[in-house]
Amino acid sequence: MTESKPLNWSPAADVGYSVIRRGDGGMTLTFTDLSDATLKHWHEFALEHLLEADRRTRNLYDLRAVKQIPEKAVRMAVDANSDPSARNIRVAVVVADQSVADAVRNVAAGSLPEAASAMKIFTDINQAEAWLARPLDQI
Repeated sequence: MTESKPLNWSPAADVGYSVIRRGDGGMTLTFTDLSDATLKHWHEFALEHLLEADRRTRNLYDLRAVKQIPEKAVRMAVDANSDPSARNIRVAVVVADQSVADAVRNVAAGSLPEAASAMKIFTDINQAEAWLARPLDQI
């Protein structure tokens, strides 16, 4: 069994998301807001993790508490998802609202295809977990 990489994430009072290490070595990121402070903190965290990406991994983004995704958030997510290291990541995004799902689709559409993660949108967290549990070569 491989040892999990350190998470290198610390909670901050002004950010609206939390991160935990998944049992499969990936991360679960749960967002409660997309304020400027949250977006800045997340973007720096995401880019730092992409620099250290050395294996295939699974991440779950829980956006069920987010009611709207601002254009700035879409641009920042496209930037992170266009990093060549993102191609090693399978991302399940769980949403509660169609407008949030549409914004996530804009992230996928705007990302560089040769670099982007394998991303799928869900409204049911159990279905998202089942998709993430599939072997990494089955995308």
